[in-house]
Amino acid sequence: MKKNMGTADKIIRLIIAALFTTLYFTDVIEGALGIVLMVLAGIFALTSMISFCPLYAPFGIKTCSMKK
Repeated sequence: MKKNMGTADKIIRLIIAALFTTLYFTDVIEGALGIVLMVLAGIFALTSMISFCPLYAPFGIKTCSMKK
């Protein structure tokens, strides 16, 4: 797996994951929507940690800087 996520992309995903988690545990969002958002938060956090987004690969999207 080659890295395809830049620093800004990783930070944005971590902020969104933290927001979803906070909304879920403060009971602002609950039920099926809460569960879906928690799964998305987990996916966002995981992809941020490994710097690879599987959805970017088929489209050739890379937000990381290219080294020369």
